[in-house]
Amino acid sequence: MEYQVKPGKLQAAAILVLINGILNILSAGLITLLIVIGTLGIGLICLPILILPFILGVFEIVYGANLMSEPPRVERPNQTLAVFEMACILYGNVLSLAVGIISLVFYSDPEVKAYFDSLNAEAAE
Repeated sequence: MEYQVKPGKLQAAAILVLINGILNILSAGLITLLIVIGTLGIGLICLPILILPFILGVFEIVYGANLMSEPPRVERPNQTLAVFEMACILYGNVLSLAVGIISLVFYSDPEVKAYFDSLNAEAAE
């Protein structure tokens, strides 16, 4: 089975999502650690608030790795993940906001859409 060459914008989006996932996990862990140490353990009450960046980071790493594989193990761009990346601005994460916007712009590119359409057409055969 011969696959098309992966568009550069899709490869860039995959790398950005992967890096952002790693940074989300590290930042959520660091913020949690600082809150717990700074409040002598009382800050554990705030732990549910910091779960979104951590879980989002895990999903980003899995999605980015699947997108970078050859051929990609995804059927279509994950726009929901990009929206959750933009929602991380509520945590002051400007990098995640930028990655979410860039991902949505890259996913709407005609070349990327055509690439996913060709992958789905070949999978249907």
